[in-house]
Amino acid sequence: MASTTLADDIRRKLGELSPAERKVARVILAGYPAAGFETIAVLAERASVSAPTVIRFVNRLGYQGFPDFQAALRDELDARNASPLSLYDAAAFGRSETDRGGDTDTDTPDDGTRRRTGADAAPDSELLRHGSQVFTGAVTATLAELPPHDFEHAVRLLADRKRRITLAGGRFTHLLAQYLGLHLMQLRDDVRFLPDRDVERTAVLAALTRRDVLVVFDYRRYESDKTTMAALVHEQGGKVVLFTDTWLSPAAPHAEVVLPSRVTAPSPYDSLVPTLAVLETVVAGVITTLGDEARRRMQHGEDIARRAGLY
Repeated sequence: MASTTLADDIRRKLGELSPAERKVARVILAGYPAAGFETIAVLAERASVSAPTVIRFVNRLGYQGFPDFQAALRDELDARNASPLSLYDAAAFGRSETDRGGDTDTDTPDDGTRRRTGADAAPDSELLRHGSQVFTGAVTATLAELPPHDFEHAVRLLADRKRRITLAGGRFTHLLAQYLGLHLMQLRDDVRFLPDRDVERTAVLAALTRRDVLVVFDYRRYESDKTTMAALVHEQGGKVVLFTDTWLSPAAPHAEVVLPSRVTAPSPYDSLVPTLAVLETVVAGVITTLGDEARRRMQHGEDIARRAGLY
């Protein structure tokens, strides 16, 4: 899996671009990724630059020409929209040696990970070794690539006791939302999960104000309701903390903080292990920020649990 998107590459290169090239960069970033599929003439007009400037811009990014740039963008979107089934098929998971025409090599998809096939996935020790490499690398890279400013801002928002925290996850990531929420509930007040029932969910979303923080988990095969929620909170003056993958959820433009994680796994399913590492680190940051107040809150919670016979 590519560790960064074209948008990330453009942002990193901004300081190296000429003023005219930066205009092109801003137009593409403002309408990313759709703007990248405009013609050279349209981009040039929107950025108020010449067509050769657009070509020089993509050359600066390392592409031989505009078609090369757009091909890379299409590849990125294909990866962004990949499903477990498409990854399974692309990597020949579970297919026999005969099914694969006698090829006994592991497939290596575009993301650089070795997707294992039935023939060479058999030895348990080899699979354990491979899993160790994949997860260790993904966690290390995720934490190294997190923008420090966004991480610190997320901790400040979640530790601010004047703010109310609401958490919302997706098909699988609701587990991560619950994990983070249950930790935060032990450290501070005003933490809740977005209800499942439509009437209750509508009531919560309608009541969000400037004091609210919506924590959203949204990973590829993104869920449209997460983008809508983030937009609503942003419009109502609240803050959005978004946990997503390196391709970035469509909710990202509405988020105050974006914390991307790699999703590389030894199976066709995207891994949540790197995100869990980010959550653990965020919780540590919240505890440090709250200081003695966190300990008092935890002590009070344990005292209540004992009295109620919950321990």
